[in-house]
Amino acid sequence: MRLLLTADPVGGVWTYSVELAAALAPHGVEVHLAMMGRPLSPPQHADCGVFASLSESGFPLEWMPDPWDGVDAAGQWLLELESRLQPDVVQLGGYAHAALPWQAPTVVVAHSDVLSWWRAVHGAAAPPDWDEYRRRLTAGLTAADRVVAPTAAVAADLSREYAFEGATVLPNCRRPPRLPAVRKEPFVLAAGRVWDEAKNLRVLAELAAPVVVAGEGELPGVRSLGPLAPPELAREMGRAAVYAAPALYEPFGLAILEAAQAGCALVLGDLPSLRELWGDAAAYAHDVPSLQAAVDAALSDPAAGQRARVRAQRYLPERTAAGYLEIYARMPAGRASSR
Repeated sequence: MRLLLTADPVGGVWTYSVELAAALAPHGVEVHLAMMGRPLSPPQHADCGVFASLSESGFPLEWMPDPWDGVDAAGQWLLELESRLQPDVVQLGGYAHAALPWQAPTVVVAHSDVLSWWRAVHGAAAPPDWDEYRRRLTAGLTAADRVVAPTAAVAADLSREYAFEGATVLPNCRRPPRLPAVRKEPFVLAAGRVWDEAKNLRVLAELAAPVVVAGEGELPGVRSLGPLAPPELAREMGRAAVYAAPALYEPFGLAILEAAQAGCALVLGDLPSLRELWGDAAAYAHDVPSLQAAVDAALSDPAAGQRARVRAQRYLPERTAAGYLEIYARMPAGRASSR
């Protein structure tokens, strides 16, 4: 089977794409990757061996400023790729391109969306500036043969913001890293873009506990490591007793999964998506006092990290691959599928 997969190198979408391609390869699925947004970094290029082919472009993503001329140009580029590659299924990491006249059946994967982000961060509907975005995404969701969401909470977001029903819930995955056994140290680790309001990392500066943050930006009074390569971040997770993600919006959270696999106790934002994924294997906070109480409890509970590690076994690549293979098998026949 041949799959044309669109993606971008921003955030967790790249990690998701690499994990999915590696998990599908043993099942005879060739994944041909079409990249948009911005160039891949050297470490990202080093991961490209899992793909049957790589096509890079600089076309803008749907959430970028004034993107639509570029999004339309990207659509023509993608149709040309489909004509050349003749995939059996087209799987889209965005929404708007699902409305193109594809020959093959289409799957849209709902990684996140601006309207849900805006409501979670600002407590209100997005302003009229986003009306074209809403229209384009609604058209794409309606046109797709199948829509996949990583949580039921994300499926509910699609229903609320775009009146779309019928998404298939299939969690993301991550293969556990091979880390040497080390003693956990009593500090709180966080990772992400400090300037991203949805990550809500600035609240960590108010904690009465040692805090280390990996990612773009700095917090006053907090040790900042800057952006780390995945192996370096994995080593920090191996040392940290607690991983904190006090997010206001988080559709899945691959970094949270990585921290759980490394045996970190989890202290998370009190969100439906995170409660759905982590249940009683994490603690949840909605303000500074509850965050402080949750961190104090996690630092004093040696079993908290093991509970997270056990729960993380639900999100292994083999399970995700099996779910996608079932989806592909049930797709309507397209012209490419009958060749």
